[in-house]
Amino acid sequence: MAESKQMMVYLDNSATSWPKPPQVTEAITRFLTGCGASPGRSGHRMAISAAREVFETRELIAQLFNVPSSDGVIFTSNATHSLNIAIKGILQKGDHVITSTFEHNSTIRPLRELEAKGIIEVSVIGCNSSGYFDLEALRSCIKPNTRLVAAIHASNVTGDILPIGQIGDICKTNNLLFLVDASQSVGIIPVDMQANNIDMLAFTGHKKLYGPTGVGGLCVATNQILIQPLMQGGTGSRSESEFHPDFYPDRLEAGTLNTVGIVGLKAGIEFIQSKGPDNIQFHIHLLTSKFIEGLKAIPTIDVQRTAMGSLQVGVVSLNLQGYTPSDLAFALDSEFGIMIRPGLHCAPLAHRALGTFPQGSARFSFGCFNTIAEVDYTMEVLRKLNERTKITKRS
Repeated sequence: MAESKQMMVYLDNSATSWPKPPQVTEAITRFLTGCGASPGRSGHRMAISAAREVFETRELIAQLFNVPSSDGVIFTSNATHSLNIAIKGILQKGDHVITSTFEHNSTIRPLRELEAKGIIEVSVIGCNSSGYFDLEALRSCIKPNTRLVAAIHASNVTGDILPIGQIGDICKTNNLLFLVDASQSVGIIPVDMQANNIDMLAFTGHKKLYGPTGVGGLCVATNQILIQPLMQGGTGSRSESEFHPDFYPDRLEAGTLNTVGIVGLKAGIEFIQSKGPDNIQFHIHLLTSKFIEGLKAIPTIDVQRTAMGSLQVGVVSLNLQGYTPSDLAFALDSEFGIMIRPGLHCAPLAHRALGTFPQGSARFSFGCFNTIAEVDYTMEVLRKLNERTKITKRS
């Protein structure tokens, strides 16, 4: 086989998308050089301009996720921040929570902390015998003190999509709060809070929304959901009071917002809208399907997934015989310029369920800037590494 010409291939988009659209860099630069003031803190033209950017981004996000009111769009630093606000601000002594084996540590760790302190009970739901999220097990887990169901929309390990519409229906029927972690799905798969009976939606800006790191959000469906704030402080509103405002979004936004990140997030969302979300989903699905099909020709590769249909968010985790996930990632990067993420992906419950704990797997995650040529190159490299392992075994 002829030597492969090295490319630089970034396949770690589920951690952080790269590259960012030019519009994102331009928007951030324009804000820093032409404005840069704090929103809601002064009445001069630059502060007003900054406040307008924040408001317009709230409106854009409310439209994107069908949030009933843009006042329910709370800006945070990332999805982890959002999930902690929701979990610790809603749950009380004696509450019961149902969650899934697919969850990221951003959900599991705050739940386990509250459980260890004797504040809440936690039940974890997995897949049924057919490999689908077990809705019957969810129904059977509901108890009189069940308060919250917390579910990820798309797994960051397998790419599988959980049936949040059906989960939301169960929550509504049983008068339960429904918290969704949409970190991996927003920007690829439509998310409709009202249609899916989602009470709280956590998202981050730096993945499939193509914004910068350090900005995310928590969307709250109604003012009737009273989340206790993790912090109190300046908001620019009701400054005469020594007590924190009790209305959204100020209720959960203490301190100066990351306006630079919000401006970049706005540009990322506008980029998605200009490309067309359906077109982005089709492209990523095409890349993922081609990659999965190519992997079938290498019997020594084991792909980690359940039976939940096609991988719609561009995530493929695998193990190649003869390599640990870390060794595979190192070889791909150092020798061939392919960047992926090995390990447990902050989702140990998922890897336990898949039988890949504690070593984890090698995750390949696609974004809208990846190409068919990059998929072909990556497949060629994996075939080469597989042949190298065979030669080593024979010798």
